[in-house]
Amino acid sequence: MKKLLFVLLVFLFCFPSLSFAENPLQELIDSAEEGTVLNLENRIYEGNITISKPLEIVGGKETIIKGDGTGNVISIHAPNVKLSHLTVRNGSMDRNSSEEYAAIKVYTDNNVLDDITTRDSFHGIYLSQAHDNVVKNCRMFGLGNGEIASQGNGLHVYYSNRNKLENNKIQGTRDGMFFDYANENDITHNEISKTRYGLHYMYSDSNRFSNNTFTFNTGGAAIMHSNGLTLSNNQFIFNYGHRSFGLLLLSSNQGTITDNTFFMNQRGLYIDQSTGNVIRHNQLVKNQIGIELWASSNEQIFTINQIDENTIPAITLGGQGQNSWSEDGVGNDWGSSFPLTDLDQNGVGDQSVTYYSSLHQLIEEQELTYLFLKSPAIIIYEKIQALVLHNETVMFEDASPIVQRATFGFRWIWMVVTVALVAVIFGKRRFHICTLFGRNGRNI
Repeated sequence: MKKLLFVLLVFLFCFPSLSFAENPLQELIDSAEEGTVLNLENRIYEGNITISKPLEIVGGKETIIKGDGTGNVISIHAPNVKLSHLTVRNGSMDRNSSEEYAAIKVYTDNNVLDDITTRDSFHGIYLSQAHDNVVKNCRMFGLGNGEIASQGNGLHVYYSNRNKLENNKIQGTRDGMFFDYANENDITHNEISKTRYGLHYMYSDSNRFSNNTFTFNTGGAAIMHSNGLTLSNNQFIFNYGHRSFGLLLLSSNQGTITDNTFFMNQRGLYIDQSTGNVIRHNQLVKNQIGIELWASSNEQIFTINQIDENTIPAITLGGQGQNSWSEDGVGNDWGSSFPLTDLDQNGVGDQSVTYYSSLHQLIEEQELTYLFLKSPAIIIYEKIQALVLHNETVMFEDASPIVQRATFGFRWIWMVVTVALVAVIFGKRRFHICTLFGRNGRNI
């Protein structure tokens, strides 16, 4: 017995920093008073933990909270909690559980998550019926390597309103941000890349997205079954694959889409079963298809957009809808492919721009057509349909096209961006472009 006690004493004196000699993190939280600031050391703390009172937890560059692989690593069940400067990892990856787990799951209001990194968890940060929270300067990393079904989303917002999501970076998750029945949120200055949908958005109204960047996703942003959305100053760049898009509007109405950039996507804008959206002052440049518009969509207004250097400027499928290509006598800039005169120098062309094509028939019948839009065979097909079979349809008519051209400086910027993108793609050989969707991209 004496020998055993002697061994234990030697062990404690020789290894005083072992974790069992310190209070577990959950005990520190439980024993703290409301409003306490807990300053954690630069080391690994074992989870999982539950926060049930207002307090603040501050970490450092190397502070890690590591879950046990079951459930949420951090569950917040109290309002007015602030977490900052933490890495949170090793949450449950169980897809068959009755609850969707996350590195951090928030169930309450008025909390702040600042400078948090999440890894190795099904979802990164999950807001569940949580309102008026702030998530900023966070980084959410998924499994990457094309793993889609086996993981969740970077930032999941469920039945949560009036939250501010700003300056976050999400990479390699299933979807970057997922919104479900979430209204009046502000989403600004986020970067989302290498996901399925950068933004997957359903049954959510009156949210505001500004200054976000969506790159290298299969779909930049998929907006579905929602109303009153505002999208401004966002960038949708190189979201590519034969069914990919920069922005999808599906059964989404009364939105305002202004000052966004759609560059080098398979389809810049893809609009289906949507009504009353205003698309103004956007740049749709160097996409395979600038705008794909299904006949089920009506009362869209397109005005003051630059739609230039796309393989196909715009195409309507399934028939002709009732949409407007100008507003108050001002249409769109269709670039050098549609030369115009402006004798009275009012900035509006003296003649309308009308685009004819038979390609819509081929796309409707065979979705693989998207893969060959730049093929000489497609050009020959269009020529035969026009000159021999006289089988063309008006895709759009802009009665008041803008004559103004992009400046040399603006074109130079796009050239530099293009070279940079090509360098990134070929420099990272492990990057794979994946393709999803069903026939004609409509089975979403």
